[in-house]
Amino acid sequence: MRRMLRLTDLHKHYDGRPVFSHVSLDAAPGEVVALLGDSGVGKSTLLNGIAGLDRLDRGEVMLGGTAVHRLDEPALALWRRHQVGFVFQAFHVLPHLDVAHNVALPLLLQRRPDAARVQQVLDAVGLGDLGKRAPRTLSGGQLQRVAIARALVHRPALVLADEPTGNLDPDTAARVLDVLLQQVRSEGTICLLVTHSPVAAARADRVLRLNRDGLAPAR
Repeated sequence: MRRMLRLTDLHKHYDGRPVFSHVSLDAAPGEVVALLGDSGVGKSTLLNGIAGLDRLDRGEVMLGGTAVHRLDEPALALWRRHQVGFVFQAFHVLPHLDVAHNVALPLLLQRRPDAARVQQVLDAVGLGDLGKRAPRTLSGGQLQRVAIARALVHRPALVLADEPTGNLDPDTAARVLDVLLQQVRSEGTICLLVTHSPVAAARADRVLRLNRDGLAPAR
């Protein structure tokens, strides 16, 4: 059974100044939640806090029965390796590896290589015949689809997508978003989508706005 994400009263400060406070959210498997907010309000910081890449000052992060906020650094790294997929505005594709090996990295880190699964996700994102290609030969939209395949190949419970279409032209962004949302929903994965794009946000199941006092439905 897939796990629910529950955020309870998250707070983060830098140099004594609040970045955000009282952030609470429940998200169900297969649900896409778009997070909007002004620049500097802490959207990326919130994603990093949920993933344990940046320690929160207060609050609880639960994924299924795991209290993520209580894990130490080695346990957090192991939890991320198995339970979280990341998609960023910058593609972070390794240039010295071909497409298939880039996608396979999460499985290799878990020491469970699975060429059939790699091919399955490449087929799903429309890159099934490009596994042997070098990243430098791909377009920006293709590179972002490589990043999506890599984020989903190990069947994580949670995908954190931080402006995943921010570097793409509108037509390419729409196609990439189609792929991301289709795959997240078909895999039963929770997706938190940080975006400045109203078009992208409109594709989510819920749209929330982050401010310094928490999350509220976007108007």
